Amino acid sequence: MATTTTIATAGAAASTSSVHEKLSRGPGAIGIMVFGVVLVVGVGYAGYSLVHDLSSVHNASIMPFLLLGLALLVALAFEFVNGFHDTANAVATVIYTHSLEPHIAVVWSGFWNFLGVVTSSGLVAFGIISLLPVELILQVGNKAGFAMVFALLVAAIIWNLGTWYFGLPASSSHTLIGSIIGVGIANQLMAARTGTSGVDWAQAANIGKSLLLSPIVGFICAGLLLRLMKVFVKNVALYEAPKGAEPPPFWIRALLILTCTGVSFFHGSNDGQKGMGLIMLILVGTVPTAYALNHAVTKKQSDDFVAVSQQAAGILNQHVSRDAVIGDPREEVTTYVRTKEFTPNTMLALRELVSDIGNETALFGELAKVPNDRVRNFRNDMYLVSEALRLMQKNKVGGFSAADTAGLANYKKHIDAATRFIPGWVKVAVAMALGLGTMVGWKRIVVTVGEKIGKDHLTYGQGAAAEITAMATIGAADWFGLPVSTTHVLSSGVAGTMAANHSGIQWGTIRNLAMAWILTLPISMILAGFLFWGFRNIF
Repeated sequence: MATTTTIATAGAAASTSSVHEKLSRGPGAIGIMVFGVVLVVGVGYAGYSLVHDLSSVHNASIMPFLLLGLALLVALAFEFVNGFHDTANAVATVIYTHSLEPHIAVVWSGFWNFLGVVTSSGLVAFGIISLLPVELILQVGNKAGFAMVFALLVAAIIWNLGTWYFGLPASSSHTLIGSIIGVGIANQLMAARTGTSGVDWAQAANIGKSLLLSPIVGFICAGLLLRLMKVFVKNVALYEAPKGAEPPPFWIRALLILTCTGVSFFHGSNDGQKGMGLIMLILVGTVPTAYALNHAVTKKQSDDFVAVSQQAAGILNQHVSRDAVIGDPREEVTTYVRTKEFTPNTMLALRELVSDIGNETALFGELAKVPNDRVRNFRNDMYLVSEALRLMQKNKVGGFSAADTAGLANYKKHIDAATRFIPGWVKVAVAMALGLGTMVGWKRIVVTVGEKIGKDHLTYGQGAAAEITAMATIGAADWFGLPVSTTHVLSSGVAGTMAANHSGIQWGTIRNLAMAWILTLPISMILAGFLFWGFRNIF
């Protein structure tokens, strides 16, 4: 028995040594050339599309374009650093089980990340945005809006770079949400006398639950899955550490590559969206005439929207109180979105806004023909109506019947199509930034996940169980529009398989990981809050 254990240990050590040897190699010339071509094509497409969109924007000052360039650079830098962390998690298992060569694994993962980003729905992107103070979203083009965007992104970049430097797989999702909360609190403290809003704590709690539960789900489900695999799949090779640099049997290798592919795809479709939402805020704030409204909405779709608007106004009118009195309907709906306090006046104001939006759409004919000086206010009115309807449905206020609720939901779907859109070039730019970040900074996190969580070398079965759990969890979260952390799910999944296999866990690493995860929210909140205060004074 002792001899067998010694042989297994020696084999695992040889396997780890061979991984280190592979990690030390540089990418091949052909690989660099292919990635370079892809990068040039992607950047060229994004740049051409941006210039084409801006060709219709006429502005006497160059300042908006300078701010746009700077803000886009910072936003893409956030995604670049995100690639250091989260994408690296997806390739750790295939590298440490010798299923793929490291640089091939990184390219393969980057490709599927790209597909995940470009096919994403946008639900996560705009779910993140809804956490921000409503007045900062409505006035994203002024100094407070720019201070908000820069504070969020710079705080997230600083923390992500710090944790990456120490090889700690921290969550970019946690970091960004902590930054949003920090900005919200700072915004409220800085303008307390004006009733400025802070954080949508109900929405933050929902997202917080998904982030808190994801590592627990990863740990438990990956451990249980490994146990089930041992019951139903009796192939001993699946539960052994790799011997030397030999790849696993074909079907095991195919399984591990498949799960790596799934995690990479769902990571792109979930995590990639977080930067997209902020980039859209930047575009709306700096060049609203090009990006505040979805110019891809056709004349027929605009006509449908007018008809649906009339239907929605009729539904709301049935529930307007005779005692309701309003001054400015926009101000009344803004107050409701900010305070979450529904009054009879809210229903009247909402009906007025819905009617005005429908009438103006009929007057202009289609969204692309809305006059430049009306675009920002038009978009803000649409955003307010959408948020108000979301809150009313969530809090079950208004006393609507099932048919009325369905009619308003259909109207909200139409109005969101006009304002909650992400151009193809934004998705490509985010995918390029994620992929480039992975290519540059993947090694530190891969080593931590691959050999510093458990005491024994990762087995094929453990890698597969952790990846399947991560793929399923992130895919489900993406379907429901919830941001989860790829880092948390996969790292805790590896730890869960180690515990289930009685392989032993390196508690020093787990302690460092837990400390980083616990500190992420408060530190990113503090960083973003102080940066917001500083940038407000600078701008």
